[in-house]
Amino acid sequence: MNILVLGSGGREHTFAFKIAQSNLCEKLFVAPGNAGTANIANNVALSVTDFTAIKELVLKENIEMVVVGPEDPLVQGITDFFAEDNDLKSISVIGPSKEGARLEGSKEYAKEFLIRHNIPTAAYQSFTENTVTEGKKFLETLNAPYVLKADGLAAGKGVLILQDIEEAKTELENMLTNKKFGAASEKVVIEEFLDGIELSVFVLTDGKNYITLPTAKDYKRIGEGDTGLNTGGMGAISPVPFADEAFMSKIEEQIIKPTVEGLAKEKIDYRGFIFIGLIKVGDDPKVIEYNVRMGDPETEAVLPRVKTDLVSLFKHVSNQTLDQIAVEIDPRSAATVMTVSGGYPEAYEKGKEIKGIDQISDSIVFHAGTKLNENKVVTNGGRVIAVTSFDDDFREALKKSYYNIEKLHFDEMYYRKDLGFDL
Repeated sequence: MNILVLGSGGREHTFAFKIAQSNLCEKLFVAPGNAGTANIANNVALSVTDFTAIKELVLKENIEMVVVGPEDPLVQGITDFFAEDNDLKSISVIGPSKEGARLEGSKEYAKEFLIRHNIPTAAYQSFTENTVTEGKKFLETLNAPYVLKADGLAAGKGVLILQDIEEAKTELENMLTNKKFGAASEKVVIEEFLDGIELSVFVLTDGKNYITLPTAKDYKRIGEGDTGLNTGGMGAISPVPFADEAFMSKIEEQIIKPTVEGLAKEKIDYRGFIFIGLIKVGDDPKVIEYNVRMGDPETEAVLPRVKTDLVSLFKHVSNQTLDQIAVEIDPRSAATVMTVSGGYPEAYEKGKEIKGIDQISDSIVFHAGTKLNENKVVTNGGRVIAVTSFDDDFREALKKSYYNIEKLHFDEMYYRKDLGFDL
């Protein structure tokens, strides 16, 4: 079959990398793709939210499956767009309906879903511009640190964790009245801070059945020791060493099952990935957030460990027969380190030539923000190249990734050298 992957980051390069290995894939397209996907697929220059252009491409190239990488097209309803179009409704879309995508598209909607289905999460309240005063009073009932979340999509940057009550009140006003995160912060969720260690759990569901994929731990802050601004993610390790069998059993019973059953009970069409951001508080898991697609850079650590044919898995998702396939996982650890442009996550320059990619061996290179310019690979984003390595021990896997990153060069390249410090 001919397959289209939507997106241009490291996550999408990883999808393309796995799909290209499948005998079930004849032609692979990535839109818009990057310099890495250009080596294994046909890149098509179109926007992931231009549904009309996507339709034209799908019909022209006889594409039978669309794998949606980022959240924007899902929140904007690409799955419904296909389902409601007579020319497209027979095509498999890996990603939830618009209603299902609200689990990521609205923090308030997600919290209400969690409470409805008795899934453990932090206590919260949500506020708008008209209720700023009530929001400030609610902050006074909590202990520091204070967690403020923009309700809508803010490219992974809409969460503030603040130690000072006055600063928290000021930032609440900035978000609601001064629209710090634009339309995303027209509503703000304030929730209690949960003290513990975070992890990500990935589930692939067909709406009835589900498969739990490997766990991962990602590192969001730009600075070492988890300091500085939040980024899209500076690296990831899979599996998470502290997520033992007993803890995973709690996650399955208290979180995964009620999530999948809750979606089915509410008749929400959900065929795709559920990314569950969790925190381990004592010995108990609590949900911080849902995402409705794979994480990035977690995908670059998780998917290479999946040995089962990915296209075959996706076909079972479409047919709601996920209970009929067993998934084989590589028992080794994978460690992904992300290189980023100087200045990221604030202002940075693009177009810097990247050298040394061809020197890397015994690791997998995933392009995140790159493009081809006159046959040269140049930087085209904040996060640029991810390097993933395997070993029986995550520390050794990290050493391999760091060893290979030393071979990469572009002007003002930066990466965190302390990943795994908290494990």
